[in-house]
Amino acid sequence: MNDEQQFCPVYQSINLLQEKWVLHIIRTLLEEPRGFNELSRAVGGCNPATLAQRLDRLEEMGLVKKTVHSVMPPRTTYQLTPAGRDLQGVIDAIDRWARQHLNIPVKAASPR
Repeated sequence: MNDEQQFCPVYQSINLLQEKWVLHIIRTLLEEPRGFNELSRAVGGCNPATLAQRLDRLEEMGLVKKTVHSVMPPRTTYQLTPAGRDLQGVIDAIDRWARQHLNIPVKAASPR
């Protein structure tokens, strides 16, 4: 990484967000806090080792908070920090762009 890249916030942000599964994890946690297995099912297709690695990285970056509720059996909850929740705008912008340029239909609201 050269000096310009080292101090460029866009470069550093893209490096984090481009990691496989990171945006899926963030999008899922924007809905609600989740346990590891629940998060794994919701993200779909991410093996447990990779999911654990991505969650550790997001926790190190201050985007995810891990709460341990019990040791036996192990039960943890992952939730976004305020910095992680601030990525809602990024997710919304990607959603708008995709619907405009990739011809993705708007999902109809389900009846209540």
